[in-house]
Amino acid sequence: MSTNNIFSSSNAPLQTGIVSSDNELNSLGFGQHERAISVSALARLIRQTIEQRYPLQWVSGEITGFTRASSGHWYFSLKDSEAQVRCAMFRGRNQRINWLPKNGDAVELQGAPTLYEARGEFQVVVDQIRPAGQGALYEAFLKLKLRLEQEGVFDPSRKRALPTHPRSVGIVTSLAAAALKDVLTTLARRAPHVSVVLYPTPVQGADAPPKICAALLQAAQRNEVEVLIVCRGGGSLEDLWAFNDEHVARAIAQSPMPIVSGVGHETDFTIADFAADMRAPTPTAAAELCAPSKEALLDQLIVFKRRMTRTQHYYFDRMRHQLQRTHQTLSHIARRRLEDKSWALDRMASRLIHPRQAILHRNQNLETLRARLQLQHPKNTISKLRADVLALSERRSKAWSRSLEKRHHNLQRWQQALHLLDPGQVLQRGYSLVYAPDGQLLRSPNQVQKDDRLELVLAQGKLGARAEPL
Repeated sequence: MSTNNIFSSSNAPLQTGIVSSDNELNSLGFGQHERAISVSALARLIRQTIEQRYPLQWVSGEITGFTRASSGHWYFSLKDSEAQVRCAMFRGRNQRINWLPKNGDAVELQGAPTLYEARGEFQVVVDQIRPAGQGALYEAFLKLKLRLEQEGVFDPSRKRALPTHPRSVGIVTSLAAAALKDVLTTLARRAPHVSVVLYPTPVQGADAPPKICAALLQAAQRNEVEVLIVCRGGGSLEDLWAFNDEHVARAIAQSPMPIVSGVGHETDFTIADFAADMRAPTPTAAAELCAPSKEALLDQLIVFKRRMTRTQHYYFDRMRHQLQRTHQTLSHIARRRLEDKSWALDRMASRLIHPRQAILHRNQNLETLRARLQLQHPKNTISKLRADVLALSERRSKAWSRSLEKRHHNLQRWQQALHLLDPGQVLQRGYSLVYAPDGQLLRSPNQVQKDDRLELVLAQGKLGARAEPL
């Protein structure tokens, strides 16, 4: 196969740019015996050019020479009537494929052309692979999914919750399906008390969709189960196509009881999965979702029993304590009432026996009240307030005098400081101020030139002078 015609869809060869001129030949070392390029460098250059020029693309053909290495990688050739190309699909990619290709299979694969430098072989590194014709099926799948989604068939608001403790579970699948055994085994292990009703139907083939719809209708009419499992084992897209039927999806969405979809393996998705109330990755997982574990229920019952026992004990203890407190309260109230009545009776008897003492006692109380009234007479209150005002006025006068004295003292200190800082006082001591011709106070001889006119300010007048260097 010519390197210039790799993955070309037209009769005109595609120029890869590997060798385009004599200059490039010379730059690679061709034509110069003293500068030969190595084989590995040439192979690397060709590989880089192929990978940069040709991205991922879909290719169809027939598988031949299929080999599954111990490392998990797949190696095979893809051929048609006129050519073939080596292919490799590494384990990280082929683990996502739920079917195993074989020689003679017509497939479509997406891969990137490259060069295996160790043997100098052109090959395609495969990213995805599917049986031929699945592209059209997948496109139909996407179109139907989009249309039903826009109609609201998959709306999460219409999804119903599964019953927590169902007493009966229905299964819609084939009697010959391996998934049926897995579901029955899981239900028997997890919830042997749950009754199971089977609604048999084909799950593959052209006649499967109407029969699946009939089984769902039968389950709805008989209304004998609380939740339905629609399931089958894994397979190719064609094998699972019955669950991508529009009528099946609408029948699932219109079911009066919740439906769990367990179709295919974890990586398989069908329209039924989106229409169902819940999707399970496998049929076994669907059974686990519909039936709680027997051991978990027993453990929960034990927990409830312990909690109820603790609650009863706590309630009885509280009622016992409350009864004891009520008894003590009633006894105390009765005793207190008896004591109050006895004391009142004693007072009445004392008054009857000693009326003169009662009169004296009342007179004493009257004198006490009269003395309190005199202390609280308005005249006494006014006298006290007048004394308080005089005291506050005297305190204010003293405070004001102290403040004025302090401010006068501060003023004298500031006057003394200003007197000391007065320039006139400095001139009185024989000093003078010398100004340069520009009016600036002279501080250095460098500020004037020889014969510059100077002005001297004395304490009692001004003088003129000329600058003479010393």
